[in-house]
Amino acid sequence: QVQVAESGGGLVQAGGSLRLSCTVSGLRVDDVAMVWFVQAPGKEREGVSCINRSDGTYYADSVKGRFTIYRDSAKNTLYLQMNSLKFEDTAMYYCSAIGNYCSASWRLVRPGLSWGQGTQVTVSS
Repeated sequence: QVQVAESGGGLVQAGGSLRLSCTVSGLRVDDVAMVWFVQAPGKEREGVSCINRSDGTYYADSVKGRFTIYRDSAKNTLYLQMNSLKFEDTAMYYCSAIGNYCSASWRLVRPGLSWGQGTQVTVSS
């Protein structure tokens, strides 16, 4: 059974940085593609960054150049380094494994994904 646990969120001023962590059990983070999803109040959950098995990375336009997704195989943990944070980055952040590759639909939530409790990121303007 796959389990994920997100952490590292908090309150930060605009322009600041945070690093989110996603600890994983039940699979190896370097054996799958993994996605960081965000869900802002009143909006649907959507992916903002994906890393596939061959370390290819993908980003939503809204975070490109500011966020970096990476993983530590030894710790079996996925990370999201977030720099130059903006008020509109305020959301709950979740991680999930989506299969082998960051397909064309990687930003979409699909049935059967495993979710943790998420971690709240709040950016003050």
